Amino acid sequence: QVQLVESGGGLVQPGGSLRLSCVVSGRPFSIYAMGWYRQAPGKQRDLVAAISSGGSTNYADSVKGRFTISRDNAKNTVYLQMNSLKPEDTAVYYCNAGRMWGTDYLPYTESNYWGQGTQVAVSS
Repeated sequence: QVQLVESGGGLVQPGGSLRLSCVVSGRPFSIYAMGWYRQAPGKQRDLVAAISSGGSTNYADSVKGRFTISRDNAKNTVYLQMNSLKPEDTAVYYCNAGRMWGTDYLPYTESNYWGQGTQVAVSS
């Protein structure tokens, strides 16, 4: 059974940077597309960035030019580099294993395809 474990969240000042990591175990990592989602209090969980098994990426408009998703198949890890952070980036960030449908990312929705979440807080 696949398992996802995130790390790297924390408190950062506006304009700062963080890098989130998500390690995948239990199934061959390279077969999955991977996505990063975030959920702020009282809001729905939204897709922030996705990367295909081949390395193609897409981003939400709100993070384009500031966030970069990448993967290291040898380490079974997906990363989210977050630069120029803003207070509105404050949320719990979740990684997810899924698949691509054309250029669209489709998450696997069973609970074991989600990480436990890591809190990112951007505040002065």
